[in-house]
Amino acid sequence: MSKILVVEDDLNLAGMLQDWLAAEHYEVDTVNDGIQGKEKLLFYKYDLLILDWDLPGISGLDICKEFRQKDGLTPVLFLTGRDAILDKEIGLDAGADDYLAKPFNMRELSARIRALLRRSTKQTVSTLLTFENLVLDPKAFTATNNGADLKLTRREFALLEFLMRHPNEVFSMEALLARVWQSESDASPQAVRTCIKLVRQKLSAGGNKPAIVTVHGSGYKLDTH
Repeated sequence: MSKILVVEDDLNLAGMLQDWLAAEHYEVDTVNDGIQGKEKLLFYKYDLLILDWDLPGISGLDICKEFRQKDGLTPVLFLTGRDAILDKEIGLDAGADDYLAKPFNMRELSARIRALLRRSTKQTVSTLLTFENLVLDPKAFTATNNGADLKLTRREFALLEFLMRHPNEVFSMEALLARVWQSESDASPQAVRTCIKLVRQKLSAGGNKPAIVTVHGSGYKLDTH
Protein backbone atom coordinates (compact mmCIF):
# COMPACT_ATOMS: atom_id res chain seq x y z
CA MET A 1 0.00 0.00 0.00
CA SER A 2 1.67 3.18 -1.20
CA LYS A 3 2.00 6.12 1.18
CA ILE A 4 1.20 9.60 -0.12
CA LEU A 5 1.79 13.06 1.32
CA VAL A 6 -0.75 15.71 0.28
CA VAL A 7 0.15 19.37 0.95
CA GLU A 8 -2.90 21.48 0.08
CA ASP A 9 -4.10 24.66 1.78
CA ASP A 10 -7.67 24.51 0.43
CA LEU A 11 -9.30 22.64 3.31
CA ASN A 12 -12.27 21.43 1.26
CA LEU A 13 -10.05 20.10 -1.51
CA ALA A 14 -7.64 18.59 1.02
CA GLY A 15 -10.51 16.71 2.65
CA MET A 16 -11.77 15.46 -0.70
CA LEU A 17 -8.29 14.25 -1.62
CA GLN A 18 -7.89 12.50 1.73
CA ASP A 19 -11.20 10.65 1.32
CA TRP A 20 -10.69 9.79 -2.35
CA LEU A 21 -7.15 8.46 -1.95
CA ALA A 22 -8.06 6.49 1.17
CA ALA A 23 -10.88 4.86 -0.81
CA GLU A 24 -8.28 3.98 -3.45
CA HIS A 25 -6.37 2.09 -0.71
CA TYR A 26 -3.51 4.54 -0.26
CA GLU A 27 -2.09 5.61 3.09
CA VAL A 28 -2.47 9.39 3.15
CA ASP A 29 -0.97 12.15 5.28
CA THR A 30 -2.55 15.57 4.64
CA VAL A 31 -1.23 18.95 5.82
CA ASN A 32 -2.31 22.46 4.91
CA ASP A 33 0.82 24.59 4.67
CA GLY A 34 4.35 24.38 3.35
CA ILE A 35 6.05 24.40 6.74
CA GLN A 36 4.14 21.31 7.88
CA GLY A 37 4.83 19.66 4.52
CA LYS A 38 8.56 20.25 4.87
CA GLU A 39 8.51 18.85 8.41
CA LYS A 40 6.74 15.69 7.25
CA LEU A 41 9.47 15.09 4.69
CA LEU A 42 12.11 15.36 7.40
CA PHE A 43 10.64 12.57 9.52
CA TYR A 44 8.65 10.29 7.19
CA LYS A 45 9.14 8.51 3.90
CA TYR A 46 6.56 8.61 1.14
CA ASP A 47 6.00 6.93 -2.21
CA LEU A 48 4.45 10.04 -3.77
CA LEU A 49 4.20 13.77 -2.97
CA ILE A 50 1.18 15.81 -4.07
CA LEU A 51 1.97 19.51 -3.66
CA ASP A 52 -0.11 22.60 -4.18
CA TRP A 53 2.00 25.29 -5.84
CA ASP A 54 0.84 28.30 -3.78
CA LEU A 55 1.10 27.38 -0.11
CA PRO A 56 1.33 29.53 3.04
CA GLY A 57 4.72 29.45 4.74
CA ILE A 58 6.75 27.74 2.03
CA SER A 59 5.57 27.33 -1.55
CA GLY A 60 5.18 23.90 -3.09
CA LEU A 61 7.74 24.97 -5.68
CA ASP A 62 10.35 25.67 -2.99
CA ILE A 63 9.55 22.41 -1.17
CA CYS A 64 10.12 20.51 -4.40
CA LYS A 65 13.37 22.34 -5.19
CA GLU A 66 14.81 21.74 -1.73
CA PHE A 67 13.69 18.11 -1.73
CA ARG A 68 15.46 17.47 -5.05
CA GLN A 69 18.59 19.34 -3.91
CA LYS A 70 18.78 16.90 -0.99
CA ASP A 71 18.60 14.00 -3.48
CA GLY A 72 14.96 13.16 -2.76
CA LEU A 73 13.77 10.74 -5.44
CA THR A 74 10.09 10.40 -4.54
CA PRO A 75 7.78 11.35 -7.46
CA VAL A 76 6.18 14.81 -7.14
CA LEU A 77 2.83 15.82 -8.61
CA PHE A 78 1.86 19.51 -8.59
CA LEU A 79 -1.76 20.59 -8.16
CA THR A 80 -2.24 24.22 -9.11
CA GLY A 81 -4.48 26.82 -10.69
CA ARG A 82 -1.53 27.91 -12.83
CA ASP A 83 -1.93 26.46 -16.30
CA ALA A 84 0.35 28.64 -18.44
CA ILE A 85 3.06 26.80 -20.36
CA LEU A 86 5.75 28.87 -18.62
CA ASP A 87 4.43 27.86 -15.19
CA LYS A 88 4.44 24.21 -16.19
CA GLU A 89 8.01 24.58 -17.42
CA ILE A 90 9.05 26.19 -14.11
CA GLY A 91 7.40 23.41 -12.10
CA LEU A 92 8.95 20.63 -14.11
CA ASP A 93 12.36 22.28 -14.01
CA ALA A 94 12.06 22.47 -10.22
CA GLY A 95 11.89 18.68 -10.14
CA ALA A 96 8.20 17.87 -10.46
CA ASP A 97 7.29 14.70 -12.35
CA ASP A 98 3.77 15.72 -13.34
CA TYR A 99 1.40 18.66 -13.25
CA LEU A 100 -2.38 18.76 -12.87
CA ALA A 101 -4.23 22.06 -13.26
CA LYS A 102 -7.24 22.86 -11.09
CA PRO A 103 -10.09 22.09 -11.38
CA PHE A 104 -9.39 18.44 -12.19
CA ASN A 105 -11.21 15.12 -12.27
CA MET A 106 -10.39 12.73 -9.44
CA ARG A 107 -10.21 9.79 -11.85
CA GLU A 108 -7.57 11.60 -13.86
CA LEU A 109 -5.66 12.23 -10.63
CA SER A 110 -5.82 8.50 -9.82
CA ALA A 111 -4.55 7.59 -13.29
CA ARG A 112 -1.61 9.98 -12.97
CA ILE A 113 -0.78 8.63 -9.52
CA ARG A 114 -0.73 5.06 -10.84
CA ALA A 115 1.53 6.13 -13.70
CA LEU A 116 3.97 7.85 -11.36
CA LEU A 117 4.07 4.89 -8.98
CA ARG A 118 4.65 2.51 -11.89
CA ARG A 119 7.50 4.66 -13.08
CA SER A 120 9.15 4.79 -9.66
CA THR A 121 8.68 1.17 -8.60
CA LYS A 122 8.92 -0.50 -12.02
CA GLN A 123 5.75 -2.44 -11.23
CA THR A 124 2.03 -1.74 -11.34
CA VAL A 125 0.04 -1.49 -8.18
CA SER A 126 -2.21 -4.27 -9.47
CA THR A 127 0.65 -6.82 -9.79
CA LEU A 128 0.11 -9.81 -7.54
CA LEU A 129 2.62 -10.17 -4.73
CA THR A 130 3.57 -13.69 -3.74
CA PHE A 131 5.68 -15.08 -0.91
CA GLU A 132 5.63 -18.84 -0.51
CA ASN A 133 1.93 -19.61 0.15
CA LEU A 134 0.92 -15.97 0.52
CA VAL A 135 -0.73 -14.15 -2.39
CA LEU A 136 -1.68 -10.49 -2.10
CA ASP A 137 -3.46 -8.33 -4.68
CA PRO A 138 -3.00 -4.62 -3.84
CA LYS A 139 -5.49 -3.51 -6.49
CA ALA A 140 -8.33 -5.81 -5.38
CA PHE A 141 -7.34 -5.45 -1.72
CA THR A 142 -7.38 -9.21 -1.19
CA ALA A 143 -4.93 -11.68 0.36
CA THR A 144 -4.84 -15.45 0.65
CA ASN A 145 -2.71 -17.93 2.58
CA ASN A 146 -2.63 -21.51 1.25
CA GLY A 147 -5.65 -20.52 -0.85
CA ALA A 148 -7.70 -19.39 2.16
CA ASP A 149 -8.85 -15.78 2.38
CA LEU A 150 -7.09 -13.61 4.94
CA LYS A 151 -9.48 -11.21 6.64
CA LEU A 152 -7.14 -8.26 7.15
CA THR A 153 -7.86 -4.78 8.37
CA ARG A 154 -6.59 -1.85 6.32
CA ARG A 155 -3.54 -1.44 8.57
CA GLU A 156 -2.77 -5.18 8.62
CA PHE A 157 -3.01 -5.27 4.83
CA ALA A 158 -0.63 -2.30 4.51
CA LEU A 159 1.91 -3.91 6.84
CA LEU A 160 1.82 -7.26 5.06
CA GLU A 161 2.04 -5.62 1.64
CA PHE A 162 5.08 -3.60 2.66
CA LEU A 163 6.88 -6.65 4.04
CA MET A 164 5.99 -8.72 0.95
CA ARG A 165 7.54 -6.02 -1.24
CA HIS A 166 10.75 -6.34 0.81
CA PRO A 167 11.09 -10.04 1.70
CA ASN A 168 13.92 -11.08 4.03
CA GLU A 169 14.77 -7.42 4.77
CA VAL A 170 14.82 -6.33 8.41
CA PHE A 171 12.89 -3.19 9.37
CA SER A 172 13.02 -1.47 12.73
CA MET A 173 9.83 -0.35 14.45
CA GLU A 174 10.67 3.24 13.51
CA ALA A 175 11.06 2.29 9.83
CA LEU A 176 7.68 0.53 9.81
CA LEU A 177 6.02 3.53 11.45
CA ALA A 178 7.50 5.82 8.78
CA ARG A 179 6.46 3.66 5.82
CA VAL A 180 3.19 2.03 6.88
CA TRP A 181 1.51 4.25 9.45
CA GLN A 182 -0.03 7.64 8.93
CA SER A 183 1.79 10.12 11.13
CA GLU A 184 -0.94 10.68 13.68
CA SER A 185 -3.21 9.02 16.29
CA ASP A 186 -2.23 5.35 16.51
CA ALA A 187 1.34 5.79 15.21
CA SER A 188 3.34 4.28 18.10
CA PRO A 189 5.66 1.33 18.79
CA GLN A 190 2.82 -0.41 20.61
CA ALA A 191 0.65 -0.05 17.50
CA VAL A 192 3.35 -1.82 15.47
CA ARG A 193 3.67 -4.65 17.97
CA THR A 194 -0.11 -5.11 18.13
CA CYS A 195 -0.50 -5.11 14.36
CA ILE A 196 2.31 -7.64 13.88
CA LYS A 197 0.80 -9.89 16.56
CA LEU A 198 -2.60 -9.86 14.83
CA VAL A 199 -1.15 -10.53 11.37
CA ARG A 200 0.92 -13.41 12.77
CA GLN A 201 -2.20 -14.93 14.31
CA LYS A 202 -4.02 -14.77 10.97
CA LEU A 203 -1.05 -16.19 9.07
CA SER A 204 -0.64 -19.04 11.53
CA ALA A 205 -4.29 -20.12 11.40
CA GLY A 206 -4.40 -23.76 10.32
CA GLY A 207 -1.00 -24.58 11.80
CA ASN A 208 1.21 -22.59 9.43
CA LYS A 209 4.37 -21.09 10.82
CA PRO A 210 4.13 -17.27 11.11
CA ALA A 211 6.13 -15.65 8.29
CA ILE A 212 6.89 -12.43 10.20
CA VAL A 213 9.83 -13.06 12.50
CA THR A 214 11.46 -10.90 15.15
CA VAL A 215 15.14 -10.11 14.70
CA HIS A 216 16.10 -9.28 18.27
CA GLY A 217 17.61 -5.83 18.64
CA SER A 218 16.89 -4.95 15.02
CA GLY A 219 13.21 -5.31 14.12
CA TYR A 220 11.05 -7.56 11.96
CA LYS A 221 11.17 -9.26 8.59
CA LEU A 222 9.11 -11.51 6.35
CA ASP A 223 11.20 -14.67 6.52
CA THR A 224 11.49 -17.71 4.28
CA HIS A 225 10.20 -20.80 6.09
